[in-house]
Amino acid sequence: MNRVFTLFSVFLLSLLPIRPALAENLDVLMSNVFNNGQPTYIGYESVEREDIPVSAPVDRKYLIVDFRFPSSADDEQLQASVHKVCMALLKNRDLIRTLSDSGYDMVSVAFDRRSQFDCM
Repeated sequence: MNRVFTLFSVFLLSLLPIRPALAENLDVLMSNVFNNGQPTYIGYESVEREDIPVSAPVDRKYLIVDFRFPSSADDEQLQASVHKVCMALLKNRDLIRTLSDSGYDMVSVAFDRRSQFDCM
């Protein structure tokens, strides 16, 4: 019993460095996607759909990367911004690998509270 507890504790402790590294890498990357006067990076949210069975072929765990425009954006500006964020994510292979290893099935980008755009 004590051996099982020790192994479980070591396993849990080994997971701790993954979370801060992922958060730090994602925050740094997203904070540098746009210049001044363009959308501002707000943060990200991890969402896990408990109502979807693990065995389902539907995305269960995903990340929402959140930005805000200083003023209303037109469709062309919005589309270009989604593309820019998604390409920044996709080009960072280490981050993609870390997200995948952490169980994320999808990453979405949001510029308001009503809409999300899937990157992958």
